Amino acid sequence: MTRNPYDDLPAVATFRLESSHIADGDTMPVAQRSGIFGAGGQDTSPDLRWSGFPAETQSFVVTMYDPDAPTPSGFWHWAVISLPASVTSLAAGAGDSDETLPGRAKHLPNDAGLRRYLGAAPPPGPPHHYYVVVSALDVPDPGLSDTTTPALALFQTLPHTVGRAALVPTYGV
Repeated sequence: MTRNPYDDLPAVATFRLESSHIADGDTMPVAQRSGIFGAGGQDTSPDLRWSGFPAETQSFVVTMYDPDAPTPSGFWHWAVISLPASVTSLAAGAGDSDETLPGRAKHLPNDAGLRRYLGAAPPPGPPHHYYVVVSALDVPDPGLSDTTTPALALFQTLPHTVGRAALVPTYGV
């Protein structure tokens, strides 16, 4: 397995993250692969359910990151901010647009410049690891602009991150 990019961050509480579509080490299903970038998929975000997060949680951030992308900075596929603490799941397809997200939650632009979920589409070679992560924050709204990149969002919310849960499916061609 690739180096876990979250190992370099300060330790926080862990909690449970589940999905009926993706699992640690399993191959990314076709629906969660990219159609936009020609991987034969549907760019449908997986369903996610989380529990056991810290009591001081006031909101969540959801991301999907590929550290194996052939760039020095990896590739951010998905970022959702300002999910209220009362929201503990996202349905499959919630990553389609801001209108498919609950409450005041919103998408940040991914590395393709799209404000939505973008499925896996690695170049030929070894399988890539896709870190689907839910971060619990101790603030109700991180106060980020709509143009904030996922990397900057995680940097700016790091002091407010009190917990983290992850699933890491893989995909290669």
